[in-house]
Amino acid sequence: MQTFRYTIQDEIGIHARPANMLSREAGRFSSAIRMEVNGHTADAKRMMQLMRLDAHCGDQITVCVDGEDENEAVLAMLEAFSKNL
Repeated sequence: MQTFRYTIQDEIGIHARPANMLSREAGRFSSAIRMEVNGHTADAKRMMQLMRLDAHCGDQITVCVDGEDENEAVLAMLEAFSKNL
């Protein structure tokens, strides 16, 4: 299992567009990808769960990736975060 943290830079936080982009990126991998912020956890492959995290600018998200392709998934998710949030 690999974990990384990311601080949201987007003024609006996780809303529909970045949630869609993140869930699509996570869906490309067989690894389980979970996100946690402010005590709430979501499956990164589920857009609505990501939106329910209610993550705002300045919040720090912890991303946990576990599975066969976790190395590739971590790199891809880091890139998706930096481009979209």
